[in-house]
Amino acid sequence: MVDPINRFARKVPTWVVYIGYLLPIPFFFYLAATGGMGVEPINALEREMGEIALQLLIIGLAITPLRKHAGLNLLKFRRAIGVLAFVYVGVHLGIWVVLDMSLRWEQMWGDIWKRPYITIGMIAFLAMIPLAATSNNYSVRKMGATAWRKMHKLVYPIAALGAVHFIMVQKVWEAEPLIYLAVILGLVGLRYIPSQKATGVASKG
Repeated sequence: MVDPINRFARKVPTWVVYIGYLLPIPFFFYLAATGGMGVEPINALEREMGEIALQLLIIGLAITPLRKHAGLNLLKFRRAIGVLAFVYVGVHLGIWVVLDMSLRWEQMWGDIWKRPYITIGMIAFLAMIPLAATSNNYSVRKMGATAWRKMHKLVYPIAALGAVHFIMVQKVWEAEPLIYLAVILGLVGLRYIPSQKATGVASKG
């Protein structure tokens, strides 16, 4: 079942993923500017960008467990998905800074310290910067594969912080953000469960 998908994935260039996920950004801005995102378009736009970023983080986290437990190999797209997640977080933050807060730096600085959900979101964003900056072959060679992989495990707490940020932004308990957090914790947990193939080899030994 997965072999045809793997063969198809090998033929798809990564730029298709980039284009497919970058095109919605101007589209959502257009909707916000033309009344297509409700009575509070800035808040809706800000939320949409943040939610897509969180979804991309989840997709990125799912790639290794899918390969390990289901044999589905989408590793070639993982770096692109991580970079796109950073782009969406950057747009999400930019909307808050420019459109929501209108560049009121002193108030923004105060909110970062006083409002825990903003603090958590900012920590997650800052932690993503080194990951985005090293998402290239040069960094892998310079750092060494082992050190590079260790640093990029930061994505686990980053994704969890993103989900907590989403939960706290709602100010009321909603199912959707809680589901995101549960999925993230589940995907991280799956990484530490041996695959059926490995379990079978161990039992034979």
